Amino acid sequence: MMIHEITIKVGKYKVRRRVGRGHGSGRGKTSGRGHKGAASRSGWKRRAGYEGGQMPIIRRMPKRGFTNAPFRRLYHVVNVKTLQARCVEGAEVTAATLADAGVIRDAKLPLKILGEGELTKKLTVTAAKFSASAKAKIEAVGGAVTAVPRIKWTRPRRTNERKVSSAGPTGAR
Repeated sequence: MMIHEITIKVGKYKVRRRVGRGHGSGRGKTSGRGHKGAASRSGWKRRAGYEGGQMPIIRRMPKRGFTNAPFRRLYHVVNVKTLQARCVEGAEVTAATLADAGVIRDAKLPLKILGEGELTKKLTVTAAKFSASAKAKIEAVGGAVTAVPRIKWTRPRRTNERKVSSAGPTGAR
């Protein structure tokens, strides 16, 4: 028996358990919350990783290594075979046109073209990055490849200087 067959017979959702409806229900008196303490009262939530006051496992584990995850660069990745299937001959391919066609979610991330599959259509492709094989395949059929240069993020500079009142820097106003 498979899980989708069980849900057809039993139903998709679990029946809500009614607590606090007498001893006979098995969930009377304290309604399954135990006796006293924060957990028995309304509004209490256990935060993720809370272990009742003992030192959490995440703090007991030693810190080792390094991750570059905060600095990774994310791209929308599209293969040449997708361009072959979704684009017409002579089309101009950008992140915006692929987003409109539903190939990628949106044009917020830069586009990267990879070389999996074959290409027979002549296309003009503009993207942030190309794999060597993708670039070769697009140019082999007479298409054009344009790489958009990456804009390096810099901290914005403060343009306005500290304003000094007419009374002077000591501030007697």
